[in-house]
Amino acid sequence: MSHSLSGVFPVFQTPYLADESIDAETLEREIAWLFEQGSDGIVLAMVSEVLRLSDRERDHLATLACRFAAGKGPAVISVGAESSRIAEGHARHAEEAGAGALMAIPPVSIAVDESELATYYRRLLEVVAIPVIVQDASGYVGRPMSIAFQARLLDEFGPERVLFKPEASPIGPRLSALREATGGKARVFEGTGGIALIDSFQRGICGTMPGADLITAIVPLWRALQEGDLAAAARIHEPLSALISMQTSLDGFLAVEKHLLCRQGIFRNEIVRGPRGFVLDEETRREVDRLFDRIQEALAAS
Repeated sequence: MSHSLSGVFPVFQTPYLADESIDAETLEREIAWLFEQGSDGIVLAMVSEVLRLSDRERDHLATLACRFAAGKGPAVISVGAESSRIAEGHARHAEEAGAGALMAIPPVSIAVDESELATYYRRLLEVVAIPVIVQDASGYVGRPMSIAFQARLLDEFGPERVLFKPEASPIGPRLSALREATGGKARVFEGTGGIALIDSFQRGICGTMPGADLITAIVPLWRALQEGDLAAAARIHEPLSALISMQTSLDGFLAVEKHLLCRQGIFRNEIVRGPRGFVLDEETRREVDRLFDRIQEALAAS
């Protein structure tokens, strides 16, 4: 299964109705659009607002995502939680719903040592048969995992069961360190929204997990890299990285991505569950739109 997990796997945004309940109709449209644009799979993860959903809502959203992705590509479902028992429940549910793989951040409310962290991931891997992507989300929450810890987990379960999404800084050197520590066996997804995609590709990643809003640029960028066309990749990446660099927090990604999904006719509104740590003001919105227009110009030129 893990070898089918490669390429562009956007993390979808969760659309809401006016009462902040999940808008299933818009979600179905979003997921269909992502695959129409060339996505290889989809992901339910941090910028899907999983930490702002109840456990029941998370499982319902996972069911919808797997249903809407069926026959198009794998759905990766984030199951990380504050206890192993809750994470295991989400994991079992996702596998039963048809997920192609799971992804899990560590608990974020406590700092645990690596023996506890190993137990947490081991329990997840033992309750399901599908791959688990170990997400070091320390760019947003928590603290970095050591390279040695990640390598030991891979040694124990193998590259068909354990994949990685490293987001601790510095991204590039740590990615190379993980590659070297695992003898090149680690299968890694880039998780910076695409800002480090060119550098990460050259370090041997198997795929990328960007936001949904920029999928029309990420897919051509990924394909240009696969074809060795660095000139085309650079033309797309320059304005893309300028836009992504404006998103310096989880709520920054949420605000910009929902705005751009509305602009592209996919979402009906920009509702983000609060409290919010970032809100688009009009000047920032204009700059986001200007940079998005530059991306479209670069795509036309490529």
